[in-house]
Amino acid sequence: MLLLIFKLLFGHAIADFAMQSDAMSKGKNRNKKPDYIPAGQKFIACWPYWLTSHALIHGGVVFLATGMLSLGIAETILHWLIDFIKCENWTNPHQDQALHMLCKVFYVIIIIFII
Repeated sequence: MLLLIFKLLFGHAIADFAMQSDAMSKGKNRNKKPDYIPAGQKFIACWPYWLTSHALIHGGVVFLATGMLSLGIAETILHWLIDFIKCENWTNPHQDQALHMLCKVFYVIIIIFII
């Protein structure tokens, strides 16, 4: 199980830091107006696409690490919600990362004790 927790944490680090572009980091926050809108172009909120794409990447990483579609779907939903509340300033970046880590620990507990 140590290997699994390592895979999940490694995957999280890759998906949340290395794979997350600056555009995605800013674009997933509904409270930040993008700075790349050309002059004269109407602003259209795209944050749901950015946030959902980011969460799907995380769900895919969990699926690949565990082989369980149900955990991949759970991660997609939970990662979306956790990042949304961070973007709303209901949590800070430290709490955000702690919640993500707790999810990974919970997945391992599910695999050990339920499956």
